[in-house]
Amino acid sequence: MKLCFATNNAHKLEEIQDLLGDSFLLTTLREIGCDEEIPETHDTIPENSFEKAEYVWKNYNINCFADDSGLEVDALNGEPGVHSAYYGGPERDANANMDMLLKNMEGKENLTARFICVITLFLDGEYRQFDGVIEGSISMEKRGSQGFGYNPIFIPEGHNRTFAEMTMQEKSELSHRGRAFEKLKQYLLSL
Repeated sequence: MKLCFATNNAHKLEEIQDLLGDSFLLTTLREIGCDEEIPETHDTIPENSFEKAEYVWKNYNINCFADDSGLEVDALNGEPGVHSAYYGGPERDANANMDMLLKNMEGKENLTARFICVITLFLDGEYRQFDGVIEGSISMEKRGSQGFGYNPIFIPEGHNRTFAEMTMQEKSELSHRGRAFEKLKQYLLSL
């Protein structure tokens, strides 16, 4: 099955192709000719996921899915949340985002946090959503070099390593994105 994954993030594409396996051929926004920045105008992760997938379906008439995810930190009242990608500035720089988060966490005792992912699938004009959550805590120092985003400062519950210290396979088995995409995969395989 061929699907457009509404992203141009090469790291995400590689991770998701690995999760979904050979039964699915993923294309990117660039490959379908979509060079514009897809809007994310909502205050929640599910709404932004829907908005991106709907945009691709309406403008390109291609079966597609979009994900939106975020890191919610309890001591920061759920921040960065829906603003995770540009928490440290409009450049969407992972190091700036982590630096801002660690600065805002200074002096905080509660390190609990969670990653949330919501995927919206548009298939022949109908949509469904799938979600995944992983609880964990914030590491007050960056550790590891695998993955992307906040991986160097997120320690999944029950583990003592950050996502960035794990292999892609280890992370995929635990991650919010892995959990949401497993639900998507099972749904697609059931069709």
